[in-house]
Amino acid sequence: MKIAVLPGDGIGPEVTAQSVKVLRAIASNRFELEMQEAPIGQAGVDAAGVPLPPETLKIAGQSDAILFGSVGGPTDELPDRSKRPGAGLLKLRKTLSLYANFRPAVLFPELIGASTLRPEIVEGVDMMILRELNGDLYFGEPRGVHVEDGKRIGINTMRYSEDEIARIAHVGFQTARKRRGKLCSVDKANVLETMQLWREVVMEVGREYPDVELSHLYIDAAAMMLIRNPRQFDVIVTGNVFGDILSDAAAMLTGSIGMLPSASMGEGTLGLFEPVHGSAPDIADQDIANPLASILSSAMLLRYSLNRPDEADRVERAVRSVLAAGYRTADIYQPGTRKVGTTEMGDAVVAALEHDV
Repeated sequence: MKIAVLPGDGIGPEVTAQSVKVLRAIASNRFELEMQEAPIGQAGVDAAGVPLPPETLKIAGQSDAILFGSVGGPTDELPDRSKRPGAGLLKLRKTLSLYANFRPAVLFPELIGASTLRPEIVEGVDMMILRELNGDLYFGEPRGVHVEDGKRIGINTMRYSEDEIARIAHVGFQTARKRRGKLCSVDKANVLETMQLWREVVMEVGREYPDVELSHLYIDAAAMMLIRNPRQFDVIVTGNVFGDILSDAAAMLTGSIGMLPSASMGEGTLGLFEPVHGSAPDIADQDIANPLASILSSAMLLRYSLNRPDEADRVERAVRSVLAAGYRTADIYQPGTRKVGTTEMGDAVVAALEHDV
């Protein structure tokens, strides 16, 4: 099984290295993994002049799964958008048609004190935020900055076709059916015509899933309820922009954005697996970044792309074991626990795997 390893920028290489270590440990003598590393983001610009070098795209497309780190840095806002590190990730998702972004937000009991919300609010939080990944303002045309009547005008277009909405809605209903049977669709149908279509299509698709309880919230109300009563949510399905925002907000329910994994899937089994956090260049190369989101992303890789659910369960049990033993990186540290660095946390997960046979 081939895995494309794209560490990227900032803390990406550090946390990805821990996931690679975990995947090698879990594979051991059980099955073969072939991992090939390639540059993306600023690393791609430095290596080949573009954020997504053609060779990197080729390697990714020929793999069974993609393990991704992060992209971004000082050049995030270059006037030439094609040279921005983030353009590489957007192009990769779009080219490979990875349109369904699964972002689980689960509070480990050991981290209940790490959340900024009261324990009685966040205890038992377990939701899946499903973000549409190939449309919306990030890809809609026309876009750009031009001059009208001597003044600069910025334009971005929110655009969704009914087919794009229907396919992510089907994934949402199917996901809810495998969980607790509740799907909340988040839109802004009272203001935006695009979101009015979103709601109409989600309702149409919903008729095929009578066993799933469908509800709707406007994005502003959803943001409020995510903080006020997060346990009401099972699966949230929403557009690209709203999903980007809500999933980062959900990170604080779990204690840290360093705990949130994700999987970006298309129609087949090829997926891109990455921690939700960004490149965090301010803490790069200091051995303090939390690798658990990346390691949990590797568990999703095992489950979603490689069809290795038992091994995925083992990785997740190892993470729980390490947290129960009191290991903490700086972002989730509390008095009375043991503060460790990126590498030591990865080593602790590998050690826990070796005891879980």
